[in-house]
Amino acid sequence: MQVDLSEPEPADRVEVNLAGIILAAGASRRMGSVKALLQVQGETFVDRQIRLLEPYCSPVIVVVGEHGAEIERGKRRPALIVRNPDPERGMLSSLQCGVAALPEGTEAFLFTPVDLPGVSPETVQRLVRLAGAAPVVIPRAHHRRGHPVLMSVSLKDELLAADGSPRDVIERHSAEARYVEVDDDGILRDVDTPDEYAALTR
Repeated sequence: MQVDLSEPEPADRVEVNLAGIILAAGASRRMGSVKALLQVQGETFVDRQIRLLEPYCSPVIVVVGEHGAEIERGKRRPALIVRNPDPERGMLSSLQCGVAALPEGTEAFLFTPVDLPGVSPETVQRLVRLAGAAPVVIPRAHHRRGHPVLMSVSLKDELLAADGSPRDVIERHSAEARYVEVDDDGILRDVDTPDEYAALTR
């Protein structure tokens, strides 16, 4: 898996106040070590995700769980740390914690699990260009949807009231969603196990 470590470039876009949410509250049991602090080409997963989002997003929020103190010590790039008090409830609970922390004036936000380190800067740029164009903007490769996902803050209350997964909310707005077709396998390839991490580092 080739990881693009080039620096993101600012995208031409309608000015929308964007925030970023990185979901890093998982227990990493299958990996056996904290996924957010795994390294690829000298950069931790969490720092890479912050780097991808920070040219467009303020703040970048990292939602952490039981490994929060380690992640906070281990990251090098600035980000707002938000703790999920009950990460066992799953990804939606972490997204809800991030959404609840969005500052007033935020109009849209990008969210992604921390364990997709192969997303290209160009994919993020293309998503950002569509900020404000639809309630949900989703990258798609090989007919499969991936991350990061761009959502309007108009869906905040719906997300906070949801019970299930972020996909349930996205599906309710599928008719209004915009899809960005990308040549980027990184939007699909999460790294959950030692074998997947070994393949990434090869």
